[in-house]
Amino acid sequence: MGKPDLVIRNGTVVDGTGAPARRADVAIEGDRIVAVDDTVDAAGAREIDADGRLVTPGFVDIHTHLDAQVAWDPLPTSSCWHGVTSAVLGNCGVTFAPVAEGGAEFLAEMMESVEDIPRRAILEGLPWNWSSYGEYLGWLDGLDKGINIGGMVGHCAVRLAAMGERGMDETPSSPDDIAAMTTLVDEAMAAGALGFSTSRTTLHVVPDGRCVPGTFADETELFAFGDVLGRHGKGIFEAAARLGERDREEGMPKTRAEVAWMGEVSRRSGRPVSFGLVQSNRRPELYAKVIEFTKAENANGANVRPQTTSRGIGVLYTLANRHPWSGSDVWKELRDLPLTEQVTALRDADRRARLVAGSDPIAMPPDQVFVLPEGDADYDCLPEQSLEAVAAARGVSPVEAFIDLNIETDGTVTLNFPILNQSFDAIQEMLDDPMVSLGLADAGAHVGQIMDTSQPTYYLSTWIRDRHRWPLEEAIRRLTSDTADLFGIADRGRLEAGRFADVNVIDLDGLRLPQPEYVRDFPNGAGRYVQRSEGYDYTIVNGRVFMDHGEHTGDLAGTTLRS
Repeated sequence: MGKPDLVIRNGTVVDGTGAPARRADVAIEGDRIVAVDDTVDAAGAREIDADGRLVTPGFVDIHTHLDAQVAWDPLPTSSCWHGVTSAVLGNCGVTFAPVAEGGAEFLAEMMESVEDIPRRAILEGLPWNWSSYGEYLGWLDGLDKGINIGGMVGHCAVRLAAMGERGMDETPSSPDDIAAMTTLVDEAMAAGALGFSTSRTTLHVVPDGRCVPGTFADETELFAFGDVLGRHGKGIFEAAARLGERDREEGMPKTRAEVAWMGEVSRRSGRPVSFGLVQSNRRPELYAKVIEFTKAENANGANVRPQTTSRGIGVLYTLANRHPWSGSDVWKELRDLPLTEQVTALRDADRRARLVAGSDPIAMPPDQVFVLPEGDADYDCLPEQSLEAVAAARGVSPVEAFIDLNIETDGTVTLNFPILNQSFDAIQEMLDDPMVSLGLADAGAHVGQIMDTSQPTYYLSTWIRDRHRWPLEEAIRRLTSDTADLFGIADRGRLEAGRFADVNVIDLDGLRLPQPEYVRDFPNGAGRYVQRSEGYDYTIVNGRVFMDHGEHTGDLAGTTLRS
C-alpha cells in the first residue's frame, strides 16, 4: 500500500456485513478502500479522527423518485443529509425513458400526477435530449452528482414508447406489442439499467383519471419482461403491487394471485422481485397475509422481497404550504402572503376570530393528526401528541390550537397525518423478518406532502440507539449491503478492501432530526419539504469527502450506477 489519500482512524467500524463492530482504521486510495485494519501505519494525505464515532458504509436507498431533481440539484437534498451515497431512480414504473418523439410532456404530467413532482419543473429542468434508455443513462453520466445514481427502466414509459396511445388500453397487448416492448427493455438492460419496474396499483393515475400504462397488463406481458432480465442474468423486477384492492373475499384470492405472479417472474427469470408493503388501519390484517403469501412463493423457489419503511408515512401540514383549513375561504386570504406576514395576521385578534369562525370542519380525525413537538421531530404519534389532545389541554378547538401553535413558533409548527404504517407494532413485526428490506423512503416524490427521505436517521436514532430494538450491526447491514445486493449494485454497501469508498462517519449519540421545512427552491419557485440532520460528521463518496458536518464540501464525485 502506498500513501493513502485518506485514513479514517480510531473509529468503530460497522462494515455492513453484519459482522461485529470493531475498532479499526480505514485507508482509501482514489475511489477505493485499500485497507480496513486494526492499525494502518501509513499516514494519509488527509486524516480523520473518528474516535467515539461509527464508521459505516454509505447508505443505499433503493426506492427514490429523484429522477427529475438530479437535473438541478446535484447533492441531492435531502438525501445528502442522511448518509445516502447511492440512490435508485425509476421506481413504480414511472420513468423518463424510453421516450417517443413528442412524448416528454405526457411523461412529465404522469410523474406529477403519480409522484407529486411539478410538471413545469420537469419539463424546464430536464433537456429531454434522449430517446432510448441508454441515451438517458448517457445524460445521467454527464450530470454533476454528489452521490451515485442508477435507475430501472419503467413499464409506463416502455408501453407508451412502443404502443403510443394504445399503451393506455386495458386490453391485453398483442405478441407484436410485447416484442416491441421487450426490445426496448433489452436495450435498457444492455445499457446498464438496474432492472425493470411496473405499477399495478389503481391509485396511480394520469391527469385525466385513467390508470397509468401497464396497470392491467396480463401475466404474459409481465413474464416477458422478467424473461429479458433472465436472459441478461442481471437486474431486479420492482413493482408497485396491487395488494388488497377490491379483495374482500376470505383468503384474499386477488392479493394471493398478485404475489403469485411475482413469484413466477422470479422463478422463470432467476431474478429477485421487490415490492412495497405497508400496514394500513383500513386493512390491518393485509400486511401479514402478504408476508404469508410471499413466504409461500419463496418456499417454492422464488426470491421475492417486500420493502417497507421504518416509521409511518404521513402527510405533513404547515402554514407555509397547505393545512387542514387552507381550503376555507377565510384562509385563502393568507395563502399567497409570505410566512412572516401570515404569522403577523394570526396575531391580530380580529383576524384570528374571523379565521376561527370561518374555518370549515377538519376533514380528518383530529385524534389521528399529530403535532410534531418543537425541536427534534418526534414521529411517535402518542395520543397526547394528537391535535385533538393538544387542543383539549389548551381548552380550545383544533383550529385555535393550530393558530396559537403557529404564533408561538413563528409559523414553523408541523402537523403529521400518518396514512400508512400507522402501527409501530406492525412496522416492528415487518422489520423483524429478514425477508423484508428497508425502502420506500420516496426521496424526491410527493414533495409537497411527505418528507420520508430522513428514514435512515430516524431508524438509527429511534429504533437502534433509543429503543435498542435490533443490533447495530444488523441495522447497518439493512441500510447498506442488503439493499446494494438486492439491486445488484456492485462493490458498494461494505467496508472491505477493494470496494468503492462510500463511507459515513457518524456520531450516533448526536444523531437528531430537526423539523421538516417547506422551501421554494425547485425550478419556477415550486415548493417542497426538506429535512436536515445532525450527527453525520462526514459522508464520503468514491473516496472524496462530500459532506462535512452537514455542509457540502464542493466535491461531486458521484457516478452512474450500472447493472
